[in-house]
Amino acid sequence: MEPQVAPQSITERTLTAEIKLYYDLHLPQQTPAPLLIALHGYGASMRQMMREARSVAPEDFAIVSLQGPYQHLKEAKEPDGPLRFGFGWLTNFHPEESIAIHQHALLEVTDLLANEGIADPKRVFLLGFSQSCALNYRFAFTHTDVLRGVIGICGGLPGDWETSEIYQPTEASIFHLSGERDEFYPSARTSYYPAQLRTRAREVECRSYDAGHEIVPAMRDDTRDWLKEKGSD
Repeated sequence: MEPQVAPQSITERTLTAEIKLYYDLHLPQQTPAPLLIALHGYGASMRQMMREARSVAPEDFAIVSLQGPYQHLKEAKEPDGPLRFGFGWLTNFHPEESIAIHQHALLEVTDLLANEGIADPKRVFLLGFSQSCALNYRFAFTHTDVLRGVIGICGGLPGDWETSEIYQPTEASIFHLSGERDEFYPSARTSYYPAQLRTRAREVECRSYDAGHEIVPAMRDDTRDWLKEKGSD
């Protein structure tokens, strides 16, 4: 039998603690440069997303691959392989705190690299896969003057997209890519995204691919071309 505790004797309290967020940085030959900030999906890492970002970013781009704050152990695909780390961006417990961490990190890394002369603050792009997509859209439509463009791959819109008063119109260009066989974000769901995004963004392009919940070569090619166009002076 579990011990009985009087409810009035329990008070929820909080402590404020500092955490470190890790990121990989790729520098081009010349700076200041256009900046691509790439965020991985659930269970991935900054190393994995840096490989993806380098496969799509033009050569003159600086790249940041930022790692989510919530880590967990996951098993390697090989049966006898070692346990490895995976990372995520969001929790169900007080999700507003996860959103605040995400937005603070993006603002801080952008300001830091701009102040160091690495990034051109007028050409900052945000790339997200899966879980990080909705968080990135939250940022783009909250901090409306930070980004030149946002790329979302196989992800969704914020759950409060139609009800929140926080989101404002932005001049940032939006490029959303989805997989026709994506089991998490099926076409029946993503088909509404173009109209929804255009309620707050002037320039929106959405494309669908013969793909599941994954980044396929055609997506990489189109993303690279889009970044070349939007990242030019």
